[in-house]
Amino acid sequence: FHLLLLLLFYSALHTRISSTAHRVTSSYVQGTFDIPLLTKTVGQCLDETAQRFPERDALVFCRDGVRKTFAQFKEEVDQAAVGLLALGLKKGDRLGVWSPNKYEWVLMQFATAQAGIILVSVNPAYQAGELEFVLRKVGCKALMFPAQFKTQKYYDILKQACPELEKSSPGGIKSKRLPDLSIVIMVDSKLPGTFHMSEVMQAGDSSHMKQLRALQQTLSCHEPINIQFTSGTTGSPKGATLSHRNIVNNANLIGMRLGISEQDYRVNIPAPLYHCLGSVGGGMVMALHGSTCIFPSPSFEGKAALEAVLREKCSFLHGTPTMFIDMLSQPDFDSYDLSSLRGGIIAGSPVPPEIMKMIMTKMHMPELVVAYGTTENSPVTFMGFPDDNFDKKTETVGCIFPHTEAKIEDPATGESVPLNTPGELQVRGYCVMLGYWDDPAKTSEVVSDDKWYKTGDIASLDEHGYCKIIGRCKDMIIRGGENIYPAELEQFLHTHPKIEEVQVVGVKDSRMGEEICACIRLRAGQKCTEEEIRMFCKGKISHFKIPRYIVFLNEYPLTVSGKIQKYKLREQMEKHLEL
Repeated sequence: FHLLLLLLFYSALHTRISSTAHRVTSSYVQGTFDIPLLTKTVGQCLDETAQRFPERDALVFCRDGVRKTFAQFKEEVDQAAVGLLALGLKKGDRLGVWSPNKYEWVLMQFATAQAGIILVSVNPAYQAGELEFVLRKVGCKALMFPAQFKTQKYYDILKQACPELEKSSPGGIKSKRLPDLSIVIMVDSKLPGTFHMSEVMQAGDSSHMKQLRALQQTLSCHEPINIQFTSGTTGSPKGATLSHRNIVNNANLIGMRLGISEQDYRVNIPAPLYHCLGSVGGGMVMALHGSTCIFPSPSFEGKAALEAVLREKCSFLHGTPTMFIDMLSQPDFDSYDLSSLRGGIIAGSPVPPEIMKMIMTKMHMPELVVAYGTTENSPVTFMGFPDDNFDKKTETVGCIFPHTEAKIEDPATGESVPLNTPGELQVRGYCVMLGYWDDPAKTSEVVSDDKWYKTGDIASLDEHGYCKIIGRCKDMIIRGGENIYPAELEQFLHTHPKIEEVQVVGVKDSRMGEEICACIRLRAGQKCTEEEIRMFCKGKISHFKIPRYIVFLNEYPLTVSGKIQKYKLREQMEKHLEL
């Protein structure tokens, strides 16, 4: 009987029931309820998958030569969880992971979940001031990091915020500026005041294992499990607090929409684990669906990502548009056999149609889908279907997820807008975060009393329920009373043959309020003038949308997860143009 139910369930999934098969008549959509929400904890998901596929690869870290089957991984997760309890960590304590993509990151992601400890994703690029801010904000009791990555000497940076570290005994830190921090774990060395990861793995005994098993009986899927700091594309970072239920269900629905349930698929994750595309779209999907996660390098390298596809025969590849642009522009791109690929997720910022076309054809990824979401929504709320047509893939971010509602309102009046009309996108459902950690005021700015989350994104819905993201409310340029959406201009300028990438920002202007500035990165070996770009625009877009300023750049200010920081770009341009 159960088998029959399962078969019916999966056949229903694969008949591609669009969440909005009926026509939509207003700017409101609701996802289907035909896939039940799960009430499992993160640990239960991994336990079940490890029982189903013990010998299958769970994780491959190419650069470090680490390869673990589900059975091996599960065993080490339990060992690490027991070790954390032995060090004195308790359910509800916060443990920060401050590291590029390494095996120990995923190990801690699941070990903390097993023990009800809350994992705090700390941006590996943080310097002392930023690190101190987030550790104090969430009251981190423990912090894990490697000795060094590129120019980041993690121990030395921590010492700036915690000078007591060097004179402390491991586990006994008493810091003035970081009063909650007592335990520091180093992945690959042992310096004064720290535990080595191997000590954590050996710290627990049978009594701690008993303690872990008893503790697991008390865990609820509604409890917080992860604090992810928003990327800081606007202002100081806020700690979005997510429950087991949030990320377990989001990962379940991502895997189902991609069609990777149960099959032995190998998924290439060049995105950082500190970001939800890596930790939920990668690690959590693996734990639910039994896919293998391949991590090409500790931080993104286009060449390493292509090599990993080739060597590990990856079927899926997830990344941001910037990452895909970088892979496509590798000088030896044509020498890679990417025929094992079929699809993947592209997310994080708008995707120009030209780029989408190149990825789908040159990288053998016809099933590529765009996903849209926010950290506060665990993260994905809209996603395409692998068999959507090209226009749907390039012009929209797909359809609403099951068990999720979305509506679009005029940000000025709060009134619902007609179909195909831009307004602020709001989301409600199982995916909405528990709140920003210890910040009820900031939480109530974005989550209403009736639990609608304001995304701050300008979007529109069409009659089939497909969503188009037009830009950020804050990015919208108001030039002499005209509303201009940077994404629309970026899409247009991308069709110029010499342009590799373009970002449009508003810069201040005493007469117009704001003027348009196009920041352009040219293709390798190309030369171009401002006049050439203006002539290209003439007669193709409204005169008031033609950029007043055109600046050629080699790079943009990025967050560690590869998102362009428009507020920083705007500041740079205002300085550069002496406005």
